[in-house]
Amino acid sequence: MFRAVEVPLWLLILILGFVTISFATHFLFPSVRWIFRRRAERAMQRLNARLDRKIDLFKLAQRSDMVARLAYDPKVVAAAMAHAAETGVPGEVAFEEARRYAREIVPGFSSTLYFGFATRAAKGLSRMLYRVRVGKVDKELAHVDPKATVIFVMNHRSNVDYVLITWLVAGRAALSYAVGEWARIWPLSAMIRAMGAYFIRRGSRNALYRKVLARYVQMATQEGTTQAMFPEGGLSLDGRVGPAKMGLLSYIVEGFDPAGRDVVFVPVGLAYDRVLEDRILVAAAGQEKRQFRIRPIRVGFQALILLWRRLRGRFKGFGTAAAAFGKPVSLSRFLIEGGTVEGLGARLMTAIGEVVPVLPVPLVARALGEGAASRAELSARVEDLIGRLQVAGAVLKLPPRGIAAVLDEGLGPLIARGMVTGGLQPVAAERRLLDFYAASVPDV
Repeated sequence: MFRAVEVPLWLLILILGFVTISFATHFLFPSVRWIFRRRAERAMQRLNARLDRKIDLFKLAQRSDMVARLAYDPKVVAAAMAHAAETGVPGEVAFEEARRYAREIVPGFSSTLYFGFATRAAKGLSRMLYRVRVGKVDKELAHVDPKATVIFVMNHRSNVDYVLITWLVAGRAALSYAVGEWARIWPLSAMIRAMGAYFIRRGSRNALYRKVLARYVQMATQEGTTQAMFPEGGLSLDGRVGPAKMGLLSYIVEGFDPAGRDVVFVPVGLAYDRVLEDRILVAAAGQEKRQFRIRPIRVGFQALILLWRRLRGRFKGFGTAAAAFGKPVSLSRFLIEGGTVEGLGARLMTAIGEVVPVLPVPLVARALGEGAASRAELSARVEDLIGRLQVAGAVLKLPPRGIAAVLDEGLGPLIARGMVTGGLQPVAAERRLLDFYAASVPDV
């Protein structure tokens, strides 16, 4: 029994390899996973203790489990069978198509990436690009049912919107965004998915895809996932707050259970002294088809130049970026009062428009829209416009040092970018861009 046995070296190596793999898979890896899982659970408990809106279990579930749950949802299965009957494809093929859509849509949230990197990066980038002024969200959320699903609804002014709002509510909740095709570029897609965002195909007419997307949105809402969405469905091309598109809102209303968790929409108005994509948006507004001409290489080159200027202390930012929060809208109360999906969209966009902040550059652009003026005349126009905006209850995010400071902050960028001459004459070739900024100021 204790006799020495001779075996070839290759066989000994093979045996040792099997032993090592068996030990690792049965003892080492489970132990390591248990240690990290316990650490993650304790970290999550500490994180939820300081958040107003707790991170829900739906968001923390394994992505593979969520994909399976969505794909095998009875309504998705029924939609797949209907799709098979309509198109004539086998049921297995239709179901696999639905499962592919589920894998495409479902995010894989990482609290470490979101709170350890994303929120800090969002704060740093926001402060590097802008002087941030923000209203108080606490008083708007103070009376919201803690068990309700909160959805921040915003005007879509710039792609910086994602960055700004992520930072501003980082101490209260982890947001889940709906993002378009632009974000599906590797490796950006993996990072965005890990931050809890879900991908959507804007304008898709595939009934099966729409059903899978609808069920995901409904499941996330029913589970209490805090979300952020842009009801306009895309960036504003003219600077105004546009009408709502009913897609995501209709999914939420269709899946709403009056006896279950309430859904509360929080209007958010966003504004910038400088929209980074302004010329691209203005150019797209003049086309029949909504299409953006973006050169990634040029964007990357400009970003490097900006970073270099920042490191050398020659970049002072693009002016002010501001956010303001409106009165929450309860979906259950709205429906009890006889509201419709279309009425909900209109009400939300009106509420958003009422809290879009007025900043120096758009304010001066609006005053210059009346034509050339001396500095004294322009100062009088701006002062009169501020007075009318105050009476109308507009949200003003202006420097506290008076009209002279407003003119300085508003005129400087317009002159530097060639939209206005030194003699305060609007440049005809840049008129559309000047109107783009002026349009964000409410009509009074």
